[in-house]
Amino acid sequence: MTVLHIITGLHDGGAEAVLFRLCTQDQAYQHHVASLRDAGKYGPLLEAQGVRVTCLSMPRGRVTVSGLWRLWCLIRKERPAVIQTWMYHADLVGGVIARLAGHRNIVWGIRHTTLVPGQSPRTTIWVAKVCARLSRIVPRRIVCCAEKAREVHAKLGYDRDRMQVIPNGYDLSVFQPNPSAGQQVRHALSLDKAEDVIGFVARYDPQKDHDNLLRALAILNGQGICPQCLLVGTGLVARNTILVERISELGLQDLVHLIGCRNDVPALMNALDLHVMSSAFGEAFPNVLAEAMACGTPCVSTDVGDAAEIVGPTGRIVPPRNPEALAKAIRTMLAEKVGPDWTVRREDARRRVSERYSLSQMVDSYHEVWVGHGQHGMDRKSNDEDVK
Repeated sequence: MTVLHIITGLHDGGAEAVLFRLCTQDQAYQHHVASLRDAGKYGPLLEAQGVRVTCLSMPRGRVTVSGLWRLWCLIRKERPAVIQTWMYHADLVGGVIARLAGHRNIVWGIRHTTLVPGQSPRTTIWVAKVCARLSRIVPRRIVCCAEKAREVHAKLGYDRDRMQVIPNGYDLSVFQPNPSAGQQVRHALSLDKAEDVIGFVARYDPQKDHDNLLRALAILNGQGICPQCLLVGTGLVARNTILVERISELGLQDLVHLIGCRNDVPALMNALDLHVMSSAFGEAFPNVLAEAMACGTPCVSTDVGDAAEIVGPTGRIVPPRNPEALAKAIRTMLAEKVGPDWTVRREDARRRVSERYSLSQMVDSYHEVWVGHGQHGMDRKSNDEDVK
């Protein structure tokens, strides 16, 4: 049986990473991924693992008649057992076209929490509100990646009875403690084995609030506490003049390393003493927290999405947009590094991910949701018409 995944795009992001893990680790279904835009980062990676990828080549922020027609034809031709959509635009476009093509076993995917007017794109807010109205008509089930996402979207008007939380799952053979890999990263960046190193793996985006972290570092620097900080992700590069100027303004040139996009995230997590997430809003189930913890790296995070549930007692949670609280949490955690309890904290962090967020648990949960209306998920009327 085939699952047709419809996703807005396949560039670097949390939802795309989860889609990749699900498609490549699930042996019970065949998977076919349709991107409304282009192949991005994950298209070639999926194809290298034997997963079919179809790109509809719609421009960013626009739908085209040709793209919609290709999607309709793809659904009619493939007759997948399940159509799984990912994120608001794909939920709306993929869900409506699937119903018009006669498919009923449609599962939406919500990967977001709060939508903030003035900060979240207006089109995204509009699409989410339209999806709320259609949530009782189009999808059979709605998968939320976080409990907070379910609460927020139920208040927005989504059909609560159709919603189910499936936390992200992680391959613990990939994300695992590896001190040697971590030391190689430090050596490549000319960082001493003994010095304190923190980091944040996330794209450069207002919702990630990197300035919150930079201000916390400036506070620590003023107190004589000077951890090296690795900023990893799309847009975190030397040609980002706004970011570079802000780092200089705060006097952090010797402490902050702009790493950019990397494919060795497990090694980077192992290079850190502490992973710090400074996001202000929008997070649902932050992958980077669980990925760091699986590598035995404790976390400090702002209280966004399900961060507090992921971290639990293994790290520290602070209010968003509060650099003083963030600085205090970083200082407290780094002070523990020299004590005997640090090893226990690292072990507890990995154990929490292993017990709650394994990849096999996530795959099994999706299987339970996908069991639906008939072998192909197509209306009987549509099948009869095809026979004629």
